[in-house]
This record gives sequence, structure tokens and C-alpha cells, in this order.
Amino acid sequence: MSTNATPAQQADSVAQALAGAGGGALAMVVTYPLITLSTRAQTERRKSMSAEASETLPPPTTAGLKHRLMKKPSLVSAAGKIIQREGVSGLYSGLESALFGISVTNFVYYYFYEGTRALFERRKRITGAAAIAATGTMSTLESMIAGAIAGSATVILTNPIWVVNTRQTVRASPSSAKKLSVIETVKDILSTDGPRAFFAGIVPALMLVINPILQYTIFERLRAVIERRRKLRPLDFFILGAIGKLVATTATYPYITIKSRMQVQRRNVEAKDGEKADSEVYTSTISALKQIAGQEGWTSLYSGIDSKIVQSVLTSAFLFYFKEQLVSASVRTLQLVRRQAK
Repeated sequence: MSTNATPAQQADSVAQALAGAGGGALAMVVTYPLITLSTRAQTERRKSMSAEASETLPPPTTAGLKHRLMKKPSLVSAAGKIIQREGVSGLYSGLESALFGISVTNFVYYYFYEGTRALFERRKRITGAAAIAATGTMSTLESMIAGAIAGSATVILTNPIWVVNTRQTVRASPSSAKKLSVIETVKDILSTDGPRAFFAGIVPALMLVINPILQYTIFERLRAVIERRRKLRPLDFFILGAIGKLVATTATYPYITIKSRMQVQRRNVEAKDGEKADSEVYTSTISALKQIAGQEGWTSLYSGIDSKIVQSVLTSAFLFYFKEQLVSASVRTLQLVRRQAK
């Protein structure tokens, strides 16, 4: 990113990355209970079906199976069950790793995204398109390229963090009352599943790069429309971030479910603390798609979408809002540090 960028552009990319990390952490704290509800819904439906299958009960009828698959608790009742079983802290299972993960994820994403933007602007100035570069607005194709580069780099560098977070989020259960710390979870994954488990679900995660591509392309297009009329206000960033994330999450949710399932699955060996390993292991994204759709129905690919959409939209809206408030402070701080270093 830094080879062809000026020092000022590099400083701006770092400032944007720091603001994105801070904004993401603040947004995560506000919306984390919804993340817990969504992740539990994505991963626990199959667990409940497996538990029922292990009991000595007559096989369910087709109508009975469809009824169990279709029924789901509301957000309020689901939250109530977690609080009753695990306490209020259950809604924040894995928050520690999530805050670290979102900070690193947003820093990496915005650094590469803003760095790519700077390279596009530099190229436009070289080719004489100074008027276009001065607006700071990328074309649709440039937005997609920047999103693809930033998203791919982020997935590769941060997937292990989210594997740990997903394991922590879904680990708490009646059969496993002990909550593992981040270090304990890392050791458990290494001893049980090996180093490769840290990259479980990376293929659907790379496919999910389309999510930020859609989100930021929509954001940039709507931003350009508004900026032609007036200067953007903080509330505009909140609304535009929410709209972009709403469209992106709705379009890519099945892959979000598959990624969560693949990250939480365990090898076919006896797990610790009385947990049983998954009897059905997803060997690829396609096999996961076929197994979930074939055994649980297509609706299972959208388990927890209600809480996920609410959480994603609010998180994105708060992220853009907080980020814009923090970016100017980050720029001033970096400029001050650079002057003192000289």
C-alpha cells in the first residue's frame, strides 16, 4: 500500500484505520448481545436436532420435523433463555476476543481500503483527472476493487481471531458450564483440531468479501449523490452505513451461516468437558450447503437472520458514525506525533 503513496496519504490511511478500529470497537460493545443471539441461532439448530436424534424416541413425521425446523423463539425469548441459563454475562460470551477481532479487522480493512483509494487518486492526478481526484469519490469499479483487496486481506489475516470468537460464543451450554478464556480456547483448538482449524470457514469467508464490496459500493454511490447537493452530516454517515449493510447482509446471509457452522465444528474425536464431536463434518462450502439444505431445509440457512440484520445494520451505522467522529482526531494526533518526531 505504501510503495506509491505519499507520506500524507500514508498518514491518512493510518488515521482512517485507527478511526475504523475505534469505531468498530464502540459499535461492537453496543450491539454484541445481538451478535450472540445470531451466532447461537446459526449453530444450535443442528445441535438440538442431533440431541433429539440421540434419544430413544420414534422417528418424527415429516410434518413434525418441519414444525421443529420452522419454529424459533423471538429475540426477547431467546435472550431470556440465555440469561436464565447463563446470566446476563451469557449475552457477552466471547466479547473479549470480539473486541480484539473487530479492532484488528477494521484497522486492516480501512488501511487497505483507504490505501487503495489513495493509489486511485494518485493515478488520476498523474493522468490529469485532478478534478475527479479532488472529490475523493471513487467510481463503482474502483469501489469494488478496493473492497475486494481490503476484504481479502482482512479475511486472511483475521480468520483465526474469529474462529476463537465463534468457539467462545457458542461454547457456553448446560453440558459445558465452564467458560474458557481466549488463551484456553486457543489451546483447546490446537490440542483438539490442530492449527488448520484456525482457518476453518475461510473459503465462505472469502466469498463473503462480496458483503463489504456491496456495502461500500452502495455507501460510496449514495455518498456521491448527497455530496453533489450538500455537505455530509454525521447522521448521514449513520443512515448510509445502515442502508449499505442491510442490502449486503440480506444478500450474503447463507454464507454467513455456513461460515459459522464450519468454524464451530469439531473433529470426530471425543471432545473435552463431556462435549461430543460433530457427527457431521463439513468438508467444503458446497458440502455444507448441501447438508444443511438437505437435512434441515433451506430455511436453516437463514437461522438468526432477524437478529443478524438488526445487529449488522446497527453496528455498521454506529461504525460509520463513530468513525467519522474519530478520524479527524486521529489525523490531528498523527500530525502531532510526526512533528514531535522531527
